[in-house]
Amino acid sequence: MEFIRAPKEKGCFLCRIVRAGPKQDAANLVVCRGRHCLLLLNRYPYNSGHLMVAPRRHVGRLGRLTPAELKEMMELTCLGERLLTRVAQPQGFNLGINQGTAAGAGLKDHLHMHLVPRWEGDTNFMPALGRVRVVPQALAEMHAALRKALARERGASARSR
Repeated sequence: MEFIRAPKEKGCFLCRIVRAGPKQDAANLVVCRGRHCLLLLNRYPYNSGHLMVAPRRHVGRLGRLTPAELKEMMELTCLGERLLTRVAQPQGFNLGINQGTAAGAGLKDHLHMHLVPRWEGDTNFMPALGRVRVVPQALAEMHAALRKALARERGASARSR
């Protein structure tokens, strides 16, 4: 309801987050900044830990990404999967890109990949009957846990070199 009732942001929220820079990453729920893409928590998630991977560049179609953007988008998606596995231990994932409003894109002009952790039985009566999503973990708490897991992963990979 917060999303539905809130005034709609003018412009692109992903571009705003890119421009805000690393000092605002905690406030903007950015887990990791790559050279070409961002890994961030969805502020209005379908499930706890719902991540998005987006190019820094404002582009609306997968076919318009550069090879470097495509590569990093998939690398950050895989990183998000590893971090969520460590932090939330999901039993599966939904991955998806909605291109255009007809396909369900809430932000039609800035491409982004959804990475949604899933557990057996996680769909309950609330979305079906109440048209409400219940997310049992605070975003700031999940963000902190993912950043901690990212630091551990980076430390482990530096030690293995």
